Amino acid sequence: MNHTTLEGAMDYEQIIDAETWAFIGKTLAHYPADAATWSVPKNREVYDNMSRVFASQRPAGVNTEDRHIAHIPVRIYETGGHDITIIYFHGGGFILGGLDSHDGVCAELCARTGYRVVAVDYRLAPEHKHPAAFDDSYQATVWAADRWRQPIVLAGDSAGGNLAAAVAHAIRGQEVSIAGQVLIYPGLGGNVDEGSYITQANAPLLTRDEVLYYTDVRYDGGRPAGDVTASPLDDSDFTGLPATVIVSAQCDPLSDDGRHYRDKIHAAGGKVVWINEDGLVHGYLRARHSVERARASFSRIVEAARALGAGEWPYT
Repeated sequence: MNHTTLEGAMDYEQIIDAETWAFIGKTLAHYPADAATWSVPKNREVYDNMSRVFASQRPAGVNTEDRHIAHIPVRIYETGGHDITIIYFHGGGFILGGLDSHDGVCAELCARTGYRVVAVDYRLAPEHKHPAAFDDSYQATVWAADRWRQPIVLAGDSAGGNLAAAVAHAIRGQEVSIAGQVLIYPGLGGNVDEGSYITQANAPLLTRDEVLYYTDVRYDGGRPAGDVTASPLDDSDFTGLPATVIVSAQCDPLSDDGRHYRDKIHAAGGKVVWINEDGLVHGYLRARHSVERARASFSRIVEAARALGAGEWPYT
């Protein structure tokens, strides 16, 4: 189990419950001590294998179609219940993941909301550096909005949360109906030398060093300063954004990115709520069937997406 001696850091043994520790152990079983030295292709292979261990069967009644938008693969999930669309961007540090790694999450979002879900298989680094992932995410959103012309909810976890927010900033003011965004433990370009990046530097399943590694791989020559398509927190204007629900994990270096993003939207007069899930860790969506805290959080995520798509704001 993970102990950290950093000032202000948490005692993870006291905060994280037994179910979550079991999930952490099951995940780490795929990553031996030398995993940090592995190549990106090897890391992808292991990540995909690990994702399959946590995979769940698609709910009955969910139909899927794989297709391409220009060069971008997408998977469309439908039940025929509503003509509202969730566009989902998967996590994986901009170097891992794809349609299959988050298939269960997208299928369950579709089944439980009744909304169409479009999963976007954006290009990955290091083969495709920034802004390739953003460009693909933006193009897929414009395509979906043009095709269905109904309210759209942007959603994503981790790197996907970054992409959802970046698209929301870039697309505002255009003739695209974005009803809201649901950002799940997103990395939004916060200061890595303060706050949760320090107090949660050695958190289980995502460390500060790993965040820095993913950042280095994503960019040519370091993170570009002031580039909102890379770091939504760098924007100077937070007006005009869609209603926003941010769901962070307490034991995660990225947790304060959610808090700071909430504060900036709130100061600009927008609708926003930040939920920091007690005792949960980065990547807990994979634990939604085995950990009660993760199951409850996923229900909150589903309800947020459903409410935003319906034009509701059930938060005080």
